[in-house]
Amino acid sequence: MTARRLLPAILFAAGATSAVADQPLTGEEFMRQVGVDLETVEVRTETLAPGVHVLFGAGGNVLASIGEDGVLIVDDQFPPVVPKLEAAIGELGGGEIDFVVNTHWHFDHAKGNQVLGAEGSWIVAHENSREMLTADRRINLVSRVVAQPAYPRRALPVITFDSGIRFHLNGDTIDVMHFAPAHTSGDAAVLLREANVVHMGDVFRAGGYPFIDADNGGSIDGLIEFVDGVLAQTNVSTVVVPGHGEVASQADLLAYAAMLRKVRARIARLIADGATLDEVIAAAPTAEFDEAYGNPALLVDRAYASLVKLRD
Repeated sequence: MTARRLLPAILFAAGATSAVADQPLTGEEFMRQVGVDLETVEVRTETLAPGVHVLFGAGGNVLASIGEDGVLIVDDQFPPVVPKLEAAIGELGGGEIDFVVNTHWHFDHAKGNQVLGAEGSWIVAHENSREMLTADRRINLVSRVVAQPAYPRRALPVITFDSGIRFHLNGDTIDVMHFAPAHTSGDAAVLLREANVVHMGDVFRAGGYPFIDADNGGSIDGLIEFVDGVLAQTNVSTVVVPGHGEVASQADLLAYAAMLRKVRARIARLIADGATLDEVIAAAPTAEFDEAYGNPALLVDRAYASLVKLRD
């Protein structure tokens, strides 16, 4: 299994027990535990449209717009991987990275900020993501916790937005959009309108259930609202880049949205009837989708947590 497939698979498996680990891991320790060596990982590229490419390495997928106006990337993985991303961009005809858009603040998508910010790249993120990066945080993966220390000043976003921001770059209109707190409190989708490519961050994981960071502002209701917002901006030909996994289509995103609605309705109904988390798990609210999306334990646990907060 490749590194880009291994991480989401382990994330889903992490929900197999409801006992949170006593000792939090660093992001690098977590990657080692799931079998990813950041020093030796290789970066693979796939061209989606002229000047638009997706880069697979370790952590979240990276989208790159490369052209006469410069280089914009979406997400930046880990510091040891950044030179490999830069080398791949160079091979694709790009130069220095001018802009980095963080889809959210989690370590496997944004820790490369610590290199690129110091190199002079302009880092862009939702206001809530910047706020989350200014203090020590913990990411509750149910069976383990990953500690994310506050980022140094040079690694913080220097441009932030609330509902959205637009770039006119490399002959494309690039809309960075926020529809609701979803995977986290500060998610962004990045739509390259002329190329007809959208990067979803971890709001969408291809071939797997999502992780909802319910302890840091995420919710299943927000996830559904966010996906619906993106769907309204796309069409049947839109190429969908997930936070993890292979490139997908609008049809994949529509199926994902339908799955989320059904699972949300079932869990909410069980909660209304007074079901505990263990009883919800036993009821198997995702059963018909497990063959397509894998282990549901992490989704069920965190969706339950977000809906209980809503009730309370």
